[in-house]
Amino acid sequence: MDFLSANSLPWLKDAQQRMRGAFNAGRLPHSLLVLSVPGLGAEQLADWITALALCEFAGERPCGTCASCKLLRADSHPDAHAVRLAEDAQQIKVDQVRELIESLTTKSYRGGYKVGVIENAEALNANGANAFLKTLEEPSADTVLIMLARPNHRLPATIASRCLRLSLRPPPTDEALEWLRMRAPATEWSAALSLAGGAPLLALQLDGEGLAALDADMRQCMTQLADGSVDITLLADRWIRSNPGVRVVWLENWITRRVEASMGTGASHQTAEPVRLPAALLKPKIRALFELLDAARDLRRLATTGMNQQLALEALLVGGRTALGK
Repeated sequence: MDFLSANSLPWLKDAQQRMRGAFNAGRLPHSLLVLSVPGLGAEQLADWITALALCEFAGERPCGTCASCKLLRADSHPDAHAVRLAEDAQQIKVDQVRELIESLTTKSYRGGYKVGVIENAEALNANGANAFLKTLEEPSADTVLIMLARPNHRLPATIASRCLRLSLRPPPTDEALEWLRMRAPATEWSAALSLAGGAPLLALQLDGEGLAALDADMRQCMTQLADGSVDITLLADRWIRSNPGVRVVWLENWITRRVEASMGTGASHQTAEPVRLPAALLKPKIRALFELLDAARDLRRLATTGMNQQLALEALLVGGRTALGK
């Protein structure tokens, strides 16, 4: 666990100060709900808060060098527990939740806090969510439960209302670009940052070569979708296996520019050519594009709720073929 990596993400500074202030005042929350889109470092922040609670240094925490911090670095601290989606799973299972609850109700091995982290908390199934209620209503002493979820999560109100909320937001564009350029000065980061929705860590994954390749592939997909020359099931499967979230964001941006071009506000920056439509078809075509845009946004919003993403993406692409077809 590299919990000190959070210190290198300046947009987390306010959240860190808030949590350190709460800890120093003896008011570290028993239940914390961190709301964040991907790419802002919510996982790093959760690791840092875990270290803040478990560090045994008498000065400013986390120190990174005490026995507790060394155990955390080795992912072997007996009082730190995490639950996340298993590979290829769409829901966090109730057995995972029960195991976490049991670990939090036992006595601390090192005589301090016990910390549990739940990543992708919106993926909790109904039984798992219900199992948490008693833990949230009657938390054990010196226990911290950190849940990570999207801002548009669908956690039950009975859970969300019992947690202190900590919302992470993308930094200003200029600050994000400066941070990215410090890591790769020769890269032009504007396009990647835009595609990542302003999230620097996600943009960092979209290096220039990878972004150009994805952009070219998506343009080809849109051409094939419009002329009906691609199998939608196979296309959906390929997207699911290769950056599905980034592809849906790309699609949102592309549709938006297509709408602008269709309304005569200029050429599409993605396709580099205007969309010319007969006047009689203009309004229905724009309406279809808006419906497609809504569907893309809904898919991104619901991506971590346990829905069948393959079927949802296929439905989106079927709508795309209708909206883009000639």
